[in-house]
Amino acid sequence: MLKSFYTYFTGSFLFCGAAVVVAYVVGGFKAALTVLFLTILETSLSFDNAVVNAGILKNWGIKWRRRFLTWGMLVAVFGMRLVFPMIIVGVVGKLNPLRTVELALYFPAEYSQLLESAHHQISAFGATFLMMVFFNYFVAKHKTEHWLRLIEEPLTRLGKMEAIEAALTLLVLLAAASALDDPIRVEFIEAGIWGIVTFILSKGMAALLGGEEKEAGRQIVRQGITGFLYLELIDSSFSFDGVVGAFALTKNLLFIMLGLGAGAMFVRSFTLLLVDNKTLLHYRYLEHGAFWAIGALAFFMMIGVGMRVPEAVTGMAGVFLIAASLGSSILANRK
Repeated sequence: MLKSFYTYFTGSFLFCGAAVVVAYVVGGFKAALTVLFLTILETSLSFDNAVVNAGILKNWGIKWRRRFLTWGMLVAVFGMRLVFPMIIVGVVGKLNPLRTVELALYFPAEYSQLLESAHHQISAFGATFLMMVFFNYFVAKHKTEHWLRLIEEPLTRLGKMEAIEAALTLLVLLAAASALDDPIRVEFIEAGIWGIVTFILSKGMAALLGGEEKEAGRQIVRQGITGFLYLELIDSSFSFDGVVGAFALTKNLLFIMLGLGAGAMFVRSFTLLLVDNKTLLHYRYLEHGAFWAIGALAFFMMIGVGMRVPEAVTGMAGVFLIAASLGSSILANRK
């Protein structure tokens, strides 16, 4: 098992070590500690992401798994941790790309302020997308295995209603928006609707191009470009709040990219470890716990716009749900 562990995580530890060294050279000991802390924070907050990724990748061949690890890694580190925040700042500040890059490099405080001003829209978009992922899993009409049976069985029965996951997500969105003031409320709802639309389009494209099929009564996301893009969208939604929250620790874009990027590397390694060892088959409720953690994250992202929710609360909720589902799986196996 130790040999297996080192095989999966060697690249992640090397990347993390290189990131810490670069931070130390550029900004000294404090910068190195910041990058290390961001790495630990991203890894701990995104373990449920690794379980969900593993649930999709278990149906893929080795070639597409490796593509997710390599090309998907570039999207995760450079796309979501560097390019995406710049796009948000450019849109919010109505800036051209060159001016946005200039702000990021030379005026990090102003850049951070503009990004923070769009926090409600980023949270709404990411939260509704993740909530659609959460409800889509539990309202599957042919789902027969339940962990929290008192809640999951009624949700599965609701799956007989057309587009029920979108209706439930919209209800949660409107409830969260009722606590906000104008004009934030309108922008919050609009961004949330775009999150729902993006999920529907991504799933629709997967089904249209043969990237999603039914197998044993459940929807299976197949390998291919559509499945890859769907997986990246889920991956990206997990990182929305983390990118904005990272600016509370440092305004340096390089340190944020290094720390969160190293954390994303560890999440990828955990994903492959879970897939190759068929962990989800051995622990039957682990996937359930991960999707409950997604629901909790989406909920905290929504209410976090109107009230301050510490990252520790969000992270511990996910850890608790996954640990509880793992414990339930062990007890079920013994029986």
